[in-house]
Amino acid sequence: MENIEQVVQASQEVVSEQASTPQAPELNISDLQNIRAIIDTAVRRGAFGAGEASAVGAVFDRLNTFLNAVAPAQEPADQPTA
Repeated sequence: MENIEQVVQASQEVVSEQASTPQAPELNISDLQNIRAIIDTAVRRGAFGAGEASAVGAVFDRLNTFLNAVAPAQEPADQPTA
């Protein structure tokens, strides 16, 4: 029984340490690609009004340009490289 209490106490200490240590925000290329897909899907489903379309399109274009410049070009696996 003492072992269980020790494990519970140790895990509570770890959780409180993690809560008190601020985590640096993380955002990676995969996250940005997912955001691009979300915007594309929302536009196709009509989630934005006409007055918002140009602003959403501008952000999408900037994000798409950034991802095309940063993300490595991926060739299909079945095509041989020349």
